[in-house]
Amino acid sequence: MHLLVTGGAGFIGSNFVRHVLAERGDWPVRVLDKLTYAGNLDNLADVVDDERAEFVRGDILDQQTVEAAMEGIDAVVHMAAESHVDRSIISAEAAVQTNFVGSFRVFEAARAAQIERVLHVSTDEVYGAALGDPFTEDDPLNPRNPYAATKAGADRLAHSYWVTYELPVLIARPSNNYGPWQYPEKLIPFFTWRALNDEHLPVYGDGMQIRDWLHVEDHCRALVMLLEQGEPGEAYNIHGDNERPNMQTIRLILDELGKPEGLIRHVEDRPGHDVRYAMAAAKMRALGWEPQVEWEAGIRATVRWFAEHAEWMRASVARGKAYFDEWYERR
Repeated sequence: MHLLVTGGAGFIGSNFVRHVLAERGDWPVRVLDKLTYAGNLDNLADVVDDERAEFVRGDILDQQTVEAAMEGIDAVVHMAAESHVDRSIISAEAAVQTNFVGSFRVFEAARAAQIERVLHVSTDEVYGAALGDPFTEDDPLNPRNPYAATKAGADRLAHSYWVTYELPVLIARPSNNYGPWQYPEKLIPFFTWRALNDEHLPVYGDGMQIRDWLHVEDHCRALVMLLEQGEPGEAYNIHGDNERPNMQTIRLILDELGKPEGLIRHVEDRPGHDVRYAMAAAKMRALGWEPQVEWEAGIRATVRWFAEHAEWMRASVARGKAYFDEWYERR
């Protein structure tokens, strides 16, 4: 199976490319990535010379680029996205363009190329806040921030291409991913970086927002399983089965680094902050998948990885300096 991975130089994408090359040796991979602040060829440094891997720099908003990237491809794993809620709150433009319009370009090109399978990677945030039982795939989508809304729109657009054009699309809805190579605007790498530099950790509100943590390697295993066994037209929740309040995760980061809890500073909460995300993943488990990485061991190993890759962290933070200065200036 010859794969095209959009956004393959980002956090989840680069881990997925690495996973496929290691676990499915007969699957060549072509990466299409714009290389924005979060996309980085350093994320693929250990596989860049692998003859089974190919890199194409390009924007999914450019139809000709996407169509050319699909030549000779059997399956598309669509991960390219503007993925940060805070940035979408500052300005929704990039999220709307990349996440929705860009997804439209990908689906159109896949339809024209008669791609055998399209795996669209969505998010648990499309459901909105979970105030009761964990969401199932049949629950309505109720996104509450611009990022989540654009992902929900692309999610439904993907489904419409199955219903209307019989494009063989599957939708993956993973929970909060963590692991190596995650751009340090997200909680674990961001707080690890600041703690390493003895800077305060700006915790939104009381820090008791609940997230379900999914190790990126468990996510990658699920995506491969969907490519091989998933049913076109279906959505699949991929959860970590690790619901934890943010404060518990933050304290674990500090403990692993041997840093004091005095670095924690509670700041004004962000607008529309969902208090809890939670999903049931019976459909994935029916395929034989379940998460394997234990939460505390996975978090500690991830924190150590970031601590051991200080130069990568430093360069990554530098690329996003304008955002960090703007968003955290008042916090």
